[in-house]
Amino acid sequence: MTPTAARPEDTRPTPPARRRPGGRTARIRAQVHDAVLAELGEHGYDGLTMDAVAARAGVHRATVYRRWGDVGGLLADVLDAASDDGWQPPDTASLKGDLAALNHEIQEALTALPPIVAALIAASFRSEKADQAQQRLWEDRYARCEVIVSRAIGRGELPPHTDARRLLIAATAPVYHQLVLLRTAPDPNLPDHAAGTAALAAFAGAFAGPPPDDDT
Repeated sequence: MTPTAARPEDTRPTPPARRRPGGRTARIRAQVHDAVLAELGEHGYDGLTMDAVAARAGVHRATVYRRWGDVGGLLADVLDAASDDGWQPPDTASLKGDLAALNHEIQEALTALPPIVAALIAASFRSEKADQAQQRLWEDRYARCEVIVSRAIGRGELPPHTDARRLLIAATAPVYHQLVLLRTAPDPNLPDHAAGTAALAAFAGAFAGPPPDDDT
């Protein structure tokens, strides 16, 4: 599950875009990010060092220390950079299809080799900076995916006051639970089954919240 499309019901002002570095600064940042992911995938959090990242990126170690400070700073910047991508949630024209496609993306990311996504999640339990950045990334991804529920409400598949976040968590949690917590082999049927179960429950009103207060 990985800028958020504006939701029809969302009238909040769009926050200003973060300024992105350009030129040599952007190139160095990209090189360092690639090196962090490669080192993390190969050696895990315990084997991730500032010097190894600098050497792999071809960047002077003083530059890496000055800009990122420590391993936690490197991981946090890598995770924050993920929020600058153009990823959008699937649009299959059905709630179940969207949730299933989302679950398949999650399962593929968590089982890819080298296990970079899994290693980033694990690292967030070891570094406070990485943990905070991981939480920001989860918030970004779930916010982007709320459009799946908005579309389903618009098609009449769901009650109008369905709680998008609760539904999304219920649909995706089984995949994370199996692969991240239990660390068992991936089940090719689980993404579809979890999506179908959550969609049925949502259709029955299991995630319907109270209607908004009408002050008029």
